Amino acid sequence: MEKRHLGRTGLRVSRLGLGTMTWARDTDEHEAAEQLKVFVDAGGTLIDTADVYADGGAEYLISRLTESLVPRSDLVIATKAGSVSDSDRHLDTSRGRMLAALDASLRRLGTDYVDLWQVHAYDPATPTEETLHALDLAVSSGRARYVGVSNFSGWQLAKAATWQLGHHGRVPLAATQMEYSLLQRGIEREVLPAALDAGVGVLASSPIGRGVLTGKYRHGVPPESRGASPYLTGFVQPYLGERSRRIVDALATAADGLASSPLAVALAWVRDRPGVASALVGARTAAQLTTALSVEALTLPGEIRGALDDVSAPLHRYPDQGWTEL
Repeated sequence: MEKRHLGRTGLRVSRLGLGTMTWARDTDEHEAAEQLKVFVDAGGTLIDTADVYADGGAEYLISRLTESLVPRSDLVIATKAGSVSDSDRHLDTSRGRMLAALDASLRRLGTDYVDLWQVHAYDPATPTEETLHALDLAVSSGRARYVGVSNFSGWQLAKAATWQLGHHGRVPLAATQMEYSLLQRGIEREVLPAALDAGVGVLASSPIGRGVLTGKYRHGVPPESRGASPYLTGFVQPYLGERSRRIVDALATAADGLASSPLAVALAWVRDRPGVASALVGARTAAQLTTALSVEALTLPGEIRGALDDVSAPLHRYPDQGWTEL
């Protein structure tokens, strides 16, 4: 699998990454092991997780598999911190809370360091410079090799990246993780331009539209799908409307013309967008993951990319397209 530099850094990651949001919850250890083996055998290196996935269970499961199946040195492990289950708040990116969360992640992961440590989301109750100081301390102490953010808006990302670049001794942001697919192109308004300008690599989550772009929801919700899961039905539902149906139909037409699958075409579209370092794929089974990884051999012709761009185009007006676009 092709490797790409993560933003303007020396860290190289596989251009497809393995997401673990369902590990230790919907995905048991045996199935996770099968997925990891398929992924590594295909040349994949980037494993994405978070301290809140299965309440830490996903991180713990990764540690078990790196002990028994894949050497730690063969993987680029990325995790996140900042989401909390306190009754009065959902985010806490204060320095103390972040560093404590990192230590807990390292214990669960069974490692001395993570390759990429990310702020899970922007916390308006904590000064940005305090949160970023926690990232600096993580790198200077050797507990994280690179740092990034996740789910930051354009101005939030620009502020954080500029702060790190503008102060001597600060660690530049390597990545921003954002949802990006033919069904969700919102980051193109401001986040993606900010990332490109600052040299921050994009990790594209949910690149197949939370599973909808596979086409499996065209005639209802399959009983074994994420859309039928009690944990994830609300995750899928927003992408089952009329606009999504038009995009999925166009995707199916493109896939037929390429003798490919809607999944592969959707994934190739995201993978090769400007600024994307890696597209993160989550699968229910190893067989599904194998199908997704087959996209490595697919490059979309320009006319297909253009047609998909047109049918899924987000609305850009003032100020995105200049002051004359009112």
